[in-house]
Amino acid sequence: MPFNLGFSFGYGVLIVIIVLVVSSLRVLREYERGVIFLLGRFQKVKGPGLILVIPGVQQMVRMDLRTLVLDVPSQDVISRDNVSVKVNAVVYFRVVDPAKSVIQVADYLGATSQLAQTTLRAVLGKHELDEMLAERDKLNLDIQTVLDAQTDAWGIKVANVEIKHVDLNESMIRAIARQAEAERERRAKVIYSEGELQAAEKLLQAGAKLATQPEAMQLRYMQILTGIAGDKSNTIVFPVPVNLLGALGDLVKRSGN
Repeated sequence: MPFNLGFSFGYGVLIVIIVLVVSSLRVLREYERGVIFLLGRFQKVKGPGLILVIPGVQQMVRMDLRTLVLDVPSQDVISRDNVSVKVNAVVYFRVVDPAKSVIQVADYLGATSQLAQTTLRAVLGKHELDEMLAERDKLNLDIQTVLDAQTDAWGIKVANVEIKHVDLNESMIRAIARQAEAERERRAKVIYSEGELQAAEKLLQAGAKLATQPEAMQLRYMQILTGIAGDKSNTIVFPVPVNLLGALGDLVKRSGN
């Protein structure tokens, strides 16, 4: 009887040890890390693979190191030129230091989301509306730089920030359309004026050339007469030099004599 009791006790202890060993095993995937605390104090970061966590003595916080996508809700932003717009964005970030992400901040996802919203308003508020619409790449980089510097203490790396939409009210859309139309009209007038100036310069050069070469003036004169002679509805008046009229008069007088 004592033998059976001892055997049962030993068997029970073995089962307890097996259960404790099995319950202490953890499997971490390639993109996961375990932050280990020993009696409440930070000990080390383990993983990936199979690790051992002693129940009751050690505690583990599982962390995901993959890139996370954070959708920043639409924010009311007042630009530097006092235009009210709604802007939303998306932030790509990941945990690079699991220990800091657990120890330094209670909820790194919520903290990063709130910080992204305030940073979006602060950075865009320093720029004018035209820059928000035309220079998004520069603004994305500015927001990323500021956000990454502030989240570094939490063990987080901000990889990219993209502004998704800049929403304007109807009155501002109409004002921008009128501005664009006025700009197109201005460019058209400038192009037309430049064409007139170039044409005038060419005519001036042609006139100076014809003035120095009378033969060229006569050829041009004949070309004009040839061009207008084909239209029968036109009345053509030929200018006759005065010296030619005098010569004709002398010829008539001599014939009469």
